Amino acid sequence: MSDILCPSIIVARGLRAGKNTAISTDHAAEVESNERESEAAMARKSLTETVAGDLLDRIVAGEFPADAPVPGELELSAHHAVSRMTVREAIKTLEAQGILRVERGRGTFVNPFSNWGSLHAVLRAFSHGQDDSAVAIQLIGLRRMLETGACQLAASLISDDELARLRAQLDAMKEASKAQDVTAFVAADLAFHDIILHASGNIFVAVIFEPLHRILEARRRETSRVPEIQNHALERHQAIFEALAAREPEAARVAMDKHMTQTLDDLKTYVLENPGG
Repeated sequence: MSDILCPSIIVARGLRAGKNTAISTDHAAEVESNERESEAAMARKSLTETVAGDLLDRIVAGEFPADAPVPGELELSAHHAVSRMTVREAIKTLEAQGILRVERGRGTFVNPFSNWGSLHAVLRAFSHGQDDSAVAIQLIGLRRMLETGACQLAASLISDDELARLRAQLDAMKEASKAQDVTAFVAADLAFHDIILHASGNIFVAVIFEPLHRILEARRRETSRVPEIQNHALERHQAIFEALAAREPEAARVAMDKHMTQTLDDLKTYVLENPGG
């Protein structure tokens, strides 16, 4: 067959090539358009988070107390130099977290602290001293509920390696106490409890406690400055270790529960009722 193509074949191939080029161009334009929309959405999300974060900061700082109204869309829009849509989305974000409530015809108001449904926001407020004593007591209540059960589970599951590390942290607490090194004492204390949480075999327990780490560290640093509290902590940690080493679940649960009771008593006696002590 001849290598010379007839004109009709050449025209047909040219049309197909042109069509493919057009499709390719349209696809490229569509991809570019989608990328622009995605970038705009990401930028809007970032602005929304910024506005929501700033408003939350003003709330926890006491500028807008419980049941007080927050500024309207126009004022917040001008303050942050963003669109009213961005402000609206920021308000919806805080409303979904139980921090704000929208009352039709009246405005947007701050919910009482007890209604907040965001752990991040609660910890942020606690860091700013929001209802400090009440939250400190509730935090110990949360620890009691979770850590007693975790300790009970750990008694049956803890490995020899984990027991050895637990013993090492207990020894580190004793050495830090003798040296009056509060920072080292707190670090060993937190590590001791962290080993137990992981030894429980329940991944959710450790995950739940992770956001609380900074708050627990700050609170431990405050309470561990008191020699009596350090002594009580060492006694209770020793009892917990012995129960776990014996692999006795009920004894481990009781030992942790007594530790939580002592922690609460010490908080009330040496910190909340004697802040200057």
